[in-house]
Amino acid sequence: MAPEDDIVRPDVASAGLHVSERIGHDVASTQLDLEESLEASRYASHPYAAHPKDWPALVEVSELRELPSVLVERYHSVGEVTTLCGIFPEIHRTWASVDNSLFVWRYDKWDGQCKEHNEEQAILAVGLARAKPGVFVEAIQYLLILATPVELVLLGVCCASSGDGVDPYAELALQPLPDYRIPCDGAEAVCISSTESGRTFMAARDGQIYELIYTNGSGWQKRFRSVCMTSSLLMRFLPTSYIFGAADPIIQMVIDNERHILYARTEGTKLQVYDLGENGDGQLRKIAEEKNFIDPREANQRGRRAAGPKPSIACIAPLSLTESKRLNLVAVLSDGKRLYFSSFGLNSINAQRPTCLKVIATRPPPPPVPGRAHQPDNLALKADAAFYSVGTLILSDSSGSAGSSLITVQRDSSQSTTPPAGATLYSTSGSGAARNSRVLREVVSTSVTNGWVLCAADVLPSGNNASIVQSLYRDVIPLKGLGSDLLGARAIHGLWARGDLSTQHILPRRRFVIFSNMGLAEVTCNRPVDILSRLFDRNAPRLQIEEFFNRYGPGEAAAMCLILASQLLFDEELIISSTVRARAAEAFDDPGLVGTTQVGTGSRPPSTANGAFSMGQVVVQEAGPAFSGAYEGLCLCASRLLLPVWEFPVVMVRGHLENSAEAAVAVCRLPADTMRILESKLRNLEHFLRVRRDERKGLYGYVASMGDYSGGILYGRTVGSAKRQRPLYSSAELVAMEVRAMECLRRLLRRSSEALYLLQLVSQHNITRLVQQLDPASRQKLIQFTFHQLVCSDEGDRTASKLISNLMEYYVGPERSSSLDDISTKLREGCPSYFNQAEHNFFMAVDKLERASLTNRPDERQKLAKDAFEVVKIIPDSVDLASLCKRFENLRFYEAVVRLPLQKAQNFESSPSSNPMAIEECYEIVTNALRNLQGIGVQGMDPASRIRYTRQVIQLSMEQSSTAFREHLYRTLINLGLENELLEFGGPDLVEFLQSGGTRRRPHETRPGGVYMTEAPVGPGPTKYLDLLAKFYVLKGQHREAAQVLLRLAESLSNGSEGLTLEQRHQYLSNAVLQAKIANVSTGPTRNLTEEGFLGILEDKLTVLGLQMRIRDEFELMASRSRAVTGEQEDVSSRSSLAIDAQDASAKAKELSLNLKSINQLYNDFALPYKLWEVCLEILNFANNTGEIVGRVVMETWARLLDQCLSTGGVKEACAVLKRVGPKLYVGDGTCLPLDSICLHLEKAALERLTKGIELVGDEDVARALIAACGGAYEPVVAVYDKLLTNGAVVPSLNLKLRLLRSILVVLCEWASTLSGSTALTYSGAFWMDRTSVINQGVRDKIISLANRYMTEVRRLPLPQSRTETIFQGFRDLEEQLLSTTHPNF
Repeated sequence: MAPEDDIVRPDVASAGLHVSERIGHDVASTQLDLEESLEASRYASHPYAAHPKDWPALVEVSELRELPSVLVERYHSVGEVTTLCGIFPEIHRTWASVDNSLFVWRYDKWDGQCKEHNEEQAILAVGLARAKPGVFVEAIQYLLILATPVELVLLGVCCASSGDGVDPYAELALQPLPDYRIPCDGAEAVCISSTESGRTFMAARDGQIYELIYTNGSGWQKRFRSVCMTSSLLMRFLPTSYIFGAADPIIQMVIDNERHILYARTEGTKLQVYDLGENGDGQLRKIAEEKNFIDPREANQRGRRAAGPKPSIACIAPLSLTESKRLNLVAVLSDGKRLYFSSFGLNSINAQRPTCLKVIATRPPPPPVPGRAHQPDNLALKADAAFYSVGTLILSDSSGSAGSSLITVQRDSSQSTTPPAGATLYSTSGSGAARNSRVLREVVSTSVTNGWVLCAADVLPSGNNASIVQSLYRDVIPLKGLGSDLLGARAIHGLWARGDLSTQHILPRRRFVIFSNMGLAEVTCNRPVDILSRLFDRNAPRLQIEEFFNRYGPGEAAAMCLILASQLLFDEELIISSTVRARAAEAFDDPGLVGTTQVGTGSRPPSTANGAFSMGQVVVQEAGPAFSGAYEGLCLCASRLLLPVWEFPVVMVRGHLENSAEAAVAVCRLPADTMRILESKLRNLEHFLRVRRDERKGLYGYVASMGDYSGGILYGRTVGSAKRQRPLYSSAELVAMEVRAMECLRRLLRRSSEALYLLQLVSQHNITRLVQQLDPASRQKLIQFTFHQLVCSDEGDRTASKLISNLMEYYVGPERSSSLDDISTKLREGCPSYFNQAEHNFFMAVDKLERASLTNRPDERQKLAKDAFEVVKIIPDSVDLASLCKRFENLRFYEAVVRLPLQKAQNFESSPSSNPMAIEECYEIVTNALRNLQGIGVQGMDPASRIRYTRQVIQLSMEQSSTAFREHLYRTLINLGLENELLEFGGPDLVEFLQSGGTRRRPHETRPGGVYMTEAPVGPGPTKYLDLLAKFYVLKGQHREAAQVLLRLAESLSNGSEGLTLEQRHQYLSNAVLQAKIANVSTGPTRNLTEEGFLGILEDKLTVLGLQMRIRDEFELMASRSRAVTGEQEDVSSRSSLAIDAQDASAKAKELSLNLKSINQLYNDFALPYKLWEVCLEILNFANNTGEIVGRVVMETWARLLDQCLSTGGVKEACAVLKRVGPKLYVGDGTCLPLDSICLHLEKAALERLTKGIELVGDEDVARALIAACGGAYEPVVAVYDKLLTNGAVVPSLNLKLRLLRSILVVLCEWASTLSGSTALTYSGAFWMDRTSVINQGVRDKIISLANRYMTEVRRLPLPQSRTETIFQGFRDLEEQLLSTTHPNF
């Protein structure tokens, strides 16, 4: 079990559910309607029971008081006089009139005062009414109405409290009101009655009812007048002597203040019903009059009624709504029989106003009490006076020979006990007992009084007890009325209707005052707990104790033992002796009295998923522990103590806190004094249980001797499969389970008492302000919270913590630090489960931080902040850590800003039931500090300080061992752009964090250059992480790893919206190549072939990416051209020359922009199908393949490229493309640059286009293009032309051969011009050369030889000399000029 001060929340919550169940059961058992009980009693053979003879008396005369001597002397001093008497419970006074004198004195104690008032005429009737507000001075609370034969008189009644304020009726003064005396006009008063609101009615001898109306005298009406409410308008103005017929005067009027009905009893044994209106302020209206009182269900027994005089009505009394919803009136006959009436008919329970007066039920007279003095046991009862109040009937029996006897009839409390201890909560074995408990069984007691009883009345609790009852039960019992004292009386009446068992802990013993001709007698009705207390006090035999437990049941008897042992009685006059407390505790632990825990079998319907009972399903038989009466008694005590607060809100709000804060007021539902008394009772009960546990008494001692047992009703226990018989619990387990359940209830009591203490403390410190400071969600929850939720739920605990936080923060500061410490001490001592030492330290730290924020000295500020950090060792879960860290942040004490949230997060992470959101909130406190330092919340900080504090926060954060937090921090640093700090201070898991940014390992991939590692494509999100990883590797000098990461970035897949561009991929690959080269240089001679191969692969990928970018650019150019053509509406031939339309070109360009393509994809899917011959040649050159087929493909590609150029731009365009593409493909072997075929193709095209006049092509255009394609090398070009000229089959045409000779002449001239470094040598029909240059002799000789040979070729051409002379002369001049360079003076 948990330590004493450790309140385990699951235990409290589970015990709270059990208490809620018990409260519901207890309330249901006490709300049995009187009509149902009477109906069940019709079939009962014994509706009355006798009190055990050897038990203490149930009813006893506690005090006898003589009549005031002045009253007795006045009575004896006059002769034959008119005397009246009565009781005014409202002002705690009795009264008596002797002729024209009225005497008023206290009935509950003799204070030596007897007020006397004299009139001129004999007093016929006296009444008391509440003074209407606004008519008299405020001191006049009541009015005394006196009726004489000639006038009606009002007297003001002023009540004043005693010096200590305990007794509000200590002083009484009668104030004459001269303006409020009127003649009675022949209406001889018989009785006077008034409503709670102050309406006063007088019944006169003429059988009429008059309303006495008084005002403050404004207007034309009289101040005081009487109005007949029951006669016709004509009858009101006729003298009484003119009214024919004998009048049947009303001798008793009673008013039902809840239903606003007036009942009257006449001298002729008639009952009348009058309606006062829905709110009691309407016109008096007669509803019904009844004389024959026959129960319809007993009509067949009318003939069998015993012969004799017809009984008269002794008294009538209204029934409260708490007693019955439909029964409204009870009439007690002179033979003791009771008649129960309804004014709403048999089937009109929901009727709004009375319609009739019908007998609904009857109750037979009580039997003669055996052993009554001076009277035979078989003599019939003769009641000359009767009094009924909330289930208790008092009869004055005058059938005896020596005075009257007092017969008291009360409901037998033993009939409303809880189910037996052996029955489970869902047991069906108690159904018969439940039916029997509905029967109204009453106990009859008798006592002898001196003289003849005249009248009786309730003695209501007064003083502190009454106010406690009123405040506690004003929401439990529906009350309607005016004034706090009226509500208090209603509450007490409502509790009396619930029975003694459920109210004996809160209500004192019920008392009555009996007024007889010999004096006043105070009669006290002992409660069951009083009977048990006296049995213990006189050390009664065990048989009597056992009989008591058997009569009331082990649970109820054990609850009474707890009431006595824990001193839970609210009775101010009853002091429980230590002997009684000790014997009550022993009886509570006695298994022979309370029973033992057993295994019971009950029927429980299966529950559905949402907790509701499933209808129509098979009932499941379950075996469970049936605890002893000790546990049942504890449940009863706890539930009855908590009933007034359990399911009711703790805070009430008048107004709207959100909109009109000034007008809104929040208050605790219960006054502080009431909560303090209830708290003390709960603590007393909890203390009793704790002492039993610590001293190992009773069941606690039994369990302690065996060792602790886990499990129980609160945690469950697997007892076997449902398909086989469940094994039973052992006796040790059963006892341990009961002790466990009792311990949980003890914790609930402790928690409840602490909650009440907290509410008291909060109510003393402007609760409205504290509620207004809550956030709207918490404020709404607090307003709706019940006490049950505040005690048992996690949300209630959090809301209470917020209230405490608001309370403590109000007192934070140097001026209120003493109050803060005082409140903190009270909270720790009074409600440690809501406010512990850690929370105290927290607010002490907040106080230090507040003082630090107010000081101007930096050293003192830093010292206070450090002290505050040292104080906060443990962070409570309930406090607002963010606000505390914000205070530290404002003071620039970032050590606490980092360490405190991470400490709390570590505590959360170690808990198996931790909330991920709570951990995330702790992380956010640290990262928010970083965000603020970046300029999002900090003003007036220089850049250097920002950098310094930022680095401090990061360094402190990196010291934490939590991987989850560091990853959270890494992400924040990346989002804030603090990448350099991340790479500098990153922990050992930074590489793994950056590597795991959405990537996934894949097998190694082998390439010709070696083996290198790649990873599966990553999305755009992790791109940033990989980029930082590459930078980290570069920073750490791990260049090869950086190259690998950069390769991953370049090859990452794109989703089309946020992917990398080809330019970015090109940049990543370029950097990868650079890092690979640096890695090779750094390794030096130790590098292996794998590293060299990796560099080659990177360079190849970079080349392929360049080709992809070229193709993409081509498609974009195609798209733009297509759109331009479509917009300009060119002819069909122009549009047909386009290889692709704009839409397809754009799609291809977009496809190429997403991800990298292989060299095969670029050639087969893009370049070749869309006639990108220039790119095709570059791809073929990159492939570096050889063979006849490859050569043929290259030649065909070149032919297509040249034809494409010729068709679009002629020979000049083709030459320009050759100049651009040739240098890229020229490698010396002619594989990708077939000069012979290119030369022949261009020369033929030039000759053809020149001959046809299509294009003017110069002799040097093709030659110079070939030279440029070979990178300025002349020999390959000369060799190509020489090969073509020597092969007649290739060049069969003389014109083509002549053109080739002109072209080679240009090549030779260009070549010769380079021998001297001069560019002045050109072919234009005449030649000259810079003779200052040094001539390369070998090249010169070769050029001379070729010129000489080509001159011969020109001469051999069978063409006219006019066509060949210029060419011949050019070769000759070239030869001569080259030969002349050997002569300096040439």
